[in-house]
Amino acid sequence: MSSLADTITRWGVVEFPGSNCDHDALDTLDRICGQAVRPVWHGETCMGDMDAIVLPGGFSYGDYLRGGAIARFANVMDQLIGFAERGGLLIGICNGFQVLTEAELLPGVLMRNSGLRFVCKEVYLKVERTDTAFTSHYEQDQVIKIPIAHNEGNFYIPSDQLDELEKNRQVVFRYCDSTGAVTPESNPNGSHSNIAGIVNKRGNILGMMPHPERRCDSLLGQADGLSLFHSMINHLSGN
Repeated sequence: MSSLADTITRWGVVEFPGSNCDHDALDTLDRICGQAVRPVWHGETCMGDMDAIVLPGGFSYGDYLRGGAIARFANVMDQLIGFAERGGLLIGICNGFQVLTEAELLPGVLMRNSGLRFVCKEVYLKVERTDTAFTSHYEQDQVIKIPIAHNEGNFYIPSDQLDELEKNRQVVFRYCDSTGAVTPESNPNGSHSNIAGIVNKRGNILGMMPHPERRCDSLLGQADGLSLFHSMINHLSGN
């Protein structure tokens, strides 16, 4: 069994006009994780062989209409949807999460924050599952601290679909306080059931509003986001 240090996987980070967290993701995967990674321009119609894809945060196409609504029709999306349907690992962060819901690769929608203000701060998240390709390097119910920066992060889903989401254990991260208590006060944007991140039923697509790529270097304080990328690398390597 190889160690993560010996494992090289192939990654793509999709870049839309208005993406502004693409270089954070590229730096994390290249410099910190030592993986093979390249930017994937939104107009590409052939991505080549990839093991995992990141849809980064930002304001794709200026967030005109609503977050992710125009990006969903970019040329690269046909390739990306096919990649996901074949079981490829796909993570959408912040605006990337919005793109995933617009493309109906994940259920629900991301609406304006309940306070109708842009929110930029660090929040606590509770790890709801550790048996996914994205969370195996965390502990069950672990509390991690990750920054958010969004205006449309209010996750909404009809009550019947929410029940199904909970039944299928698709909720991976919830907003909580420093003790792990999931409370209304710890919810920064009004998301249903304090939901901060979900996976699809198959478990190969994750969408989350917080930014793990911004907490992968110990020079920035905590590196609570690094375990997410290590989990993905571990899954891809078959360890």
